[in-house]
Amino acid sequence: MNKTRYIFISFLFFTFLGCEAADKESIASKIVTSEKHNFTLVTVVDGLEYPWSVEFLPDGRILVTEKPGRLRIIENNQLSAPVTGLPKIKAKGQGGLLDIALDPDYKNNQIIYLSYSAKGKGGIGTEVVKGKLIGNELKDTQVIFKLSPKTNTGHHFGSRMLFAKDRALYITLGDRGDQDRAQDISDHIGSLIRINKDGTVPKGNPFVNNPNAKPEIYTYGNRNMQGIAMHPETGEVWTIEHGPQGGDELNLMKAGTNYGWPVITYGANYRTGTKIGEGTEKAGMAQPIHYWLPSIATSSLLFYTGDKFHNWKGNAFVSSLKFGQLARLEMQGNKVIKEERLINGAVGRIREVQQGLDGYIYIITDESNGKLYRIKPAD
Repeated sequence: MNKTRYIFISFLFFTFLGCEAADKESIASKIVTSEKHNFTLVTVVDGLEYPWSVEFLPDGRILVTEKPGRLRIIENNQLSAPVTGLPKIKAKGQGGLLDIALDPDYKNNQIIYLSYSAKGKGGIGTEVVKGKLIGNELKDTQVIFKLSPKTNTGHHFGSRMLFAKDRALYITLGDRGDQDRAQDISDHIGSLIRINKDGTVPKGNPFVNNPNAKPEIYTYGNRNMQGIAMHPETGEVWTIEHGPQGGDELNLMKAGTNYGWPVITYGANYRTGTKIGEGTEKAGMAQPIHYWLPSIATSSLLFYTGDKFHNWKGNAFVSSLKFGQLARLEMQGNKVIKEERLINGAVGRIREVQQGLDGYIYIITDESNGKLYRIKPAD
């Protein structure tokens, strides 16, 4: 290639990158308009390497995971050194250090839960560890769940966690790219599991008396649930399913239910666009509450209950990786009656949306220089 042309193309390339970064920053610093509230995006901290989850501690500190295997603490807008005492994490593909959950009695026991991918017999898979967070160290750790069987693929880990109203721990598990296993209840893959805080199985689990099933399984036929939240009024567990090419889903989770993957789906195969399974409906398989065509690459779910955005109270928020959006869903009972897309790529891929203890909404971006943003009303 001609040297002059090479220099010119290089100049254009880096100019584009610089403009893209500047554009993100300029949009993030402006007032964003929407139907119910105008708002601004305020950077809380940057320099995070592919952050995956954020959790707010009662004392005002913020926990955030970085997928390569680090847990960090944010205090006074400053990022700590990595927390020590974590288990051995195998970061591969979409795996790594993933979600955080606080014990329901965290104020008294300082116990947190982390989901992550770990090596084991057969490959790698989701595990969950609990431990006491003392200063910048995780102590008295205990692994309370190990996915079985593990596999060598590097995608569809799921691994979102939620302590629901019943004080049980719900953990989403993806199909790991081996679709048919999501229909096999003798296999954790492609399911929502429900366990006690110590890892034991609750007596009320739907398959606890089935000798051919994993007793932890609560639902099955799931592809890759990347969001989970408890409905603030009913206490029911809802999830967001990351679909294939199309077919992202919002689901209400009911014990023992088969959600159909890969037998039924509103999505299609990547690249080829060919049909998956038998269609979109089948007897004995649940329909989603809402689905997206085309896919927005859903990554987390929040029901807003705060006091900073009065007109958004009770709305569901779904983060998008593909378009860098927040989908705001107005609900009427178990129906979505309106959807509005917010932010629209202003800050890059959005990995998670959360509500802080202060009532503001927070998002983290899935970038090598990931950021934590606070969304504040500008009305």
